[in-house]
Amino acid sequence: MTQVTDELGGRLHRLRQSDVWIFSTMLFSACLSLLASFVLSVDAISLARDPSASLSCNINTVISCGQVGLSWQASLLGFPNAFLGLIAESVVITVAVASLGGVRFPRWFMFSAQVVYTIGLAFAYWLFAESILVIHALCPWCLLITLSTTLVFASLTHFNLRENNLFLPPRLQRRAVEFVRSDNDLYLVAAWLVLLIALILAKYGAAIFA
Repeated sequence: MTQVTDELGGRLHRLRQSDVWIFSTMLFSACLSLLASFVLSVDAISLARDPSASLSCNINTVISCGQVGLSWQASLLGFPNAFLGLIAESVVITVAVASLGGVRFPRWFMFSAQVVYTIGLAFAYWLFAESILVIHALCPWCLLITLSTTLVFASLTHFNLRENNLFLPPRLQRRAVEFVRSDNDLYLVAAWLVLLIALILAKYGAAIFA
């Protein structure tokens, strides 16, 4: 029984370290984010036409896409943030599909992708923090984007660390490779997501289910 378990664990470990797993996860997550961005874009147009429009995800005072969509944070650059998602996630999907097809992008390209997506991740978490602490409302589609953006970032970082695409010092690079090859990044992401869920429930738990 122990031998079977060890063999299964070994296969799962090898699968997760493979390009197929990494880029499939990236593709699936980016597709979720693209879907959420599309829905939010449609909602933004509806709110522009009628600020009092009733959206399908306006459930209560806390779960309210409309309240989030009408805030200035939802259009930080002068247009709906969701439009950025339509562009960015389309690029990620293209990279993931091409990589699954065997395309190897240059080191400078993958490093640039890491930098740009890190900025996107920071932006997503800024919006998450604003929703919780300032707007006091949660948008389910926005939360889906936060989740999917986190998973894309984790997959991209895993690949770039493994392939030495981030121009890290040799000692730090060796430690980073050991970290991802031991699946510690998986545990870190899982713990982070659990922490976010706990944070939401701690602040709005009763109101969410009201």
